[in-house]
Amino acid sequence: MNTFHFFTPQPSDLLSLTIEGRRLQLVAISDKFEQDIFKYFTSEITRYMFPSPAQDIKETRNFIVESRRSIAVPRNMRYTLDRQGKGFSLLFVPHQISNCYMQIGNNLQFAILSKSTGEFLGCCGLHGEGKVRTPELGIWIKKSAHGSGYGREAVHLLVNWSWNNIDLDYFTYPVDRKNVASSKIPESLGGEVVEALKVETPTGKILDEVVYKINRVKSVTRFRPATTATSILIGKVSNNH
Repeated sequence: MNTFHFFTPQPSDLLSLTIEGRRLQLVAISDKFEQDIFKYFTSEITRYMFPSPAQDIKETRNFIVESRRSIAVPRNMRYTLDRQGKGFSLLFVPHQISNCYMQIGNNLQFAILSKSTGEFLGCCGLHGEGKVRTPELGIWIKKSAHGSGYGREAVHLLVNWSWNNIDLDYFTYPVDRKNVASSKIPESLGGEVVEALKVETPTGKILDEVVYKINRVKSVTRFRPATTATSILIGKVSNNH
């Protein structure tokens, strides 16, 4: 299975999905955020991250296009209840009898916005390519918004929504040992270090990473009620906090 397995059918337009918390909204990434991402995803933000800042706006646009593509599944797919009746998967059907564009993939990438002002704060994602039952969490917050707990709230929102909507075994959260602030996010969800490794980035930078494993029981127990996630539709049709 190469796509996320949902407990219940999701709206047909996941590219318009919004997850709301007490202070934040997680909005499916789109080209409307390209200038913000290009501006705020800086070398300082990526100091302890695998990716590097875009050298020009075209790189940011390509990132957004690929992110949206990995959310979407071709039109000739539809939901089917699995044989055990435990959830919904995707099934290939002939194009002529497919009535909707089911946009379910293996990567959910969100822009993080202030709920009260709409200000762009950063990005977060659930990355399941090749590991849809054990996806990796990613997060970055722009420099001017550091110190307000937005990174923690965004990840808590995404984790809680995912537990309630997607059939998962656990999450992973890789982080450089020197990025102490980011390490506190998985720890706040009961995450435990299960692996340590050296990672070389495409630019030759060496990251001294540990990987946290976040299980359901511990993360649900520690989740703050003030950031309970609700998903709504608007419209039609690695880590630094």
